[in-house]
Amino acid sequence: MAIFKGAGVAIVTPFKENTEVDYDRLGKMLDYQIENGTDAVIICGTTGEASTLTHEEHLECIKYTIDKVNKRIPVIAGTGSNCTETAIYLSKEAAGYGADGLLVVTPYYNKATQKGLIEHYKAVADSVDSTPIIMYNVPGRTGCNILPETAATLVKNVDNIVGIKEATGNISQVAKLMSLTNGDIDLYSGNDDQIVPILSLGGIGVISVLSNVAPKKAHDIVAEYLKGNTKESARLQLEAIELIDALFCEVNPIPVKTALNLMGMEAGPFRRPLCEMEPKNLEKLKNAMVNYGINIK
Repeated sequence: MAIFKGAGVAIVTPFKENTEVDYDRLGKMLDYQIENGTDAVIICGTTGEASTLTHEEHLECIKYTIDKVNKRIPVIAGTGSNCTETAIYLSKEAAGYGADGLLVVTPYYNKATQKGLIEHYKAVADSVDSTPIIMYNVPGRTGCNILPETAATLVKNVDNIVGIKEATGNISQVAKLMSLTNGDIDLYSGNDDQIVPILSLGGIGVISVLSNVAPKKAHDIVAEYLKGNTKESARLQLEAIELIDALFCEVNPIPVKTALNLMGMEAGPFRRPLCEMEPKNLEKLKNAMVNYGINIK
């Protein structure tokens, strides 16, 4: 059984002005997401600036989210690292807190061969017993691509590796993966502009940046498709394209955190090396938000 079907929010980590984690604001954001139909929460992923959190902050964010959500919807913890032992440590802790699943990104910077990826994921999976794992394939950020054959090998041979967040942007690669696995993998789009194409190949949802600012709309894109209303799903997807483009006009999560601040959601500042948006991109974001019907305060 899949950890979730639908739109899972890759939620930001709100900071106070001194860049400490703002847990009160995180709690309000979690409630807002649940109240607006989000199907799962993914905490401490790329959008959550996990790479700038200390291990202690990383784990506290995961534990806080699990406790705050309190089983209302699934919580998936980002526990990947470029070091296998660190990924094991974070994964074991998150599993112990009661995470419904783990999102484990490919090793970044030092990367890995395909053989190394199999060993890495198998070691992490073996360390957490039955907690299900979603592999996260985003070579544009990590420089490391899980090839379809590798993903298929892992899903077929490791019981608790159950899914993949596909953010390669390569639809042909996704199609090959689904062919090699006979569709027996929980496939999630990692790109908000490709939700419907991924669903058409057998996907069951999206792990979404868009959901931070438009949770109901992101949910509906997937829900309509899964109900068989493909034309309505495609309409909603295309309607969101301008905003999605704006949310990625600079490095994620700079635009989405800016958008939340513009909405009065108090996501706070960034941790370096992230910085404020360029003025021309900020105007692009504001215009896209207004055109999509989002109120700016």
